[in-house]
Amino acid sequence: MSVQHTETAGDGPLIPRPERTPDALRAACAVVAPQLLPAYDQAKDKALAEAVEHGSLAPVHACLRHWSALIEIERHPGTAKEYHRAEYLAQLAGSHQEAREHLSVAAGIYRGAAAAVAGE
Repeated sequence: MSVQHTETAGDGPLIPRPERTPDALRAACAVVAPQLLPAYDQAKDKALAEAVEHGSLAPVHACLRHWSALIEIERHPGTAKEYHRAEYLAQLAGSHQEAREHLSVAAGIYRGAAAAVAGE
């Protein structure tokens, strides 16, 4: 999947960090990664259905944490480029070890973004 960002001022954020609410994350996604909107909507709907089924908001909170991290990555063009490159190279890897190395890079970026939004 190719992600294109039209603004690049170093790796500064394209938009302010959104609040961790469904509407705010969707609006941010529409700006920084519009190609991910169908996946966002599907994940949100699935989390809401699971919340109703299990009588717990835990699936909704998990979904919002996950998408907050993804949006955090996408807000920074250089970081998003590195993240998507690592995911892409993992798919093309010629060995399991090579794939693991690329996925380790992507996972590190994701963990950093998740920590950044958790520490707001």
